Amino acid sequence: MEPNVLLESLIDEAGVSRAGLAAHVNRAGRSRGLLLRYEHTAVARWLKGQRPRGRVPDLICDVLGERLRRTVSLDDIGMGTSGSGATPQGPTLPAFVERAAALWHSDDRHRPDLATAPAVTGTTAVMPVWEWENPPEDADVSRTGPTRVGAADIETLRAARAHYEQMYRRTGGITTRPRVVGFLNSEVAPLLRGGCSDSVGRRLHRAAGGLVAVAGICAYDSDAHGLAQRYFHQALRLAKASGDRGLGGYVIALLVNQLLFLGDHRQSVAFAETALRAAGRHITPALAADLHAMQAKAYAHLGDGAAALACVRRAESQAERIRPGQEPDETGYVQPGLVDVQVAEALLGLGDLGAAREHATAAVRSPAHDRGRVHRLAMLTHVELRRGEADRAAMTAVEMAERARGMESRRLRDRLRAVRGDLAASGCAEAGRAAELIGEALRVPL
Repeated sequence: MEPNVLLESLIDEAGVSRAGLAAHVNRAGRSRGLLLRYEHTAVARWLKGQRPRGRVPDLICDVLGERLRRTVSLDDIGMGTSGSGATPQGPTLPAFVERAAALWHSDDRHRPDLATAPAVTGTTAVMPVWEWENPPEDADVSRTGPTRVGAADIETLRAARAHYEQMYRRTGGITTRPRVVGFLNSEVAPLLRGGCSDSVGRRLHRAAGGLVAVAGICAYDSDAHGLAQRYFHQALRLAKASGDRGLGGYVIALLVNQLLFLGDHRQSVAFAETALRAAGRHITPALAADLHAMQAKAYAHLGDGAAALACVRRAESQAERIRPGQEPDETGYVQPGLVDVQVAEALLGLGDLGAAREHATAAVRSPAHDRGRVHRLAMLTHVELRRGEADRAAMTAVEMAERARGMESRRLRDRLRAVRGDLAASGCAEAGRAAELIGEALRVPL
């Protein structure tokens, strides 16, 4: 079950407590000849995704509708069965906006069940990608609303995306996520409900999609995988509304990266293929290089050396075509050296330690922001240890630990723990001291 953020949002808007809603539902039931004895614990279960039986969902709609002085449907409270008012592929764009805003509202209120929800798999995970790739397209995204959206609003969203991306790179997703989610809830949701022409709406949805993707990255970095996936799926829907196929390809690359971490290597290969195919001529060299490099890592994990090396060659070929200043803001993460560290990981998986060291060293020598440098130094440490160069690995690991100071990130903690374990197992005195240094850094709880 997924948390029912739509119901929670309406409960908050109606200004009623969980116990109050339960009491109102009980009274509404009595007026219809039903003996109901719900308490706040029942409402808590509904918010976790449980659907009450019988006529109770209709009673919830009636109670909330009376307090809000408007009609509230089963879809509005997240208990619809047929997606009323939706296309065969899912909710209409206005309905999607309301569902997205409800998630931002709930996340901004720090609902713990959102952060602990697991990522979905199977058809539920694949459908958002399929819907992005296939018709129908959004023919017109214009909208009437209480306020008029203008170019200045869109520039504010673009500036916010750049701001939160830099914050994430410097301090990690744990500290950045509440800030970007708060911005989505307070600033982006009202704009998406505002009035705009089709052309302005395209730009608005694109800017919003970039911000939502950053929220997903921060959730992923915080180990909230189900929540991260939901943000990525939202960003993909916003990308479709914008008409920007390149943005959609970028969002799928984020899903591919998450799948690699979760160990679903076959699905990561398939999603990468979808992005490369569907984005077509709109895909940039940086994004293509990243997608091919991630495919190489997946094939290496699957034991398909020939496919992995073919993807390595494609990644390197695309990386040579990257031109600074000619990439959209979102793919700025594909900096010099990123493809090298991805390739190094694939080659390490294939057992080619010499080539892996060459690429890992090149990655470390290339300029990078602090977060990227930590990951590159971690990879070089792993390669050096595999090659029996424990003293050299110890020096690399010390630099890595220093660079990671001040960052709050589950992913970086994973890297630090893995490096510490490898150093401790090497039996080298210098490596042991480096492992102790990393252990001191890991003592500080996130």
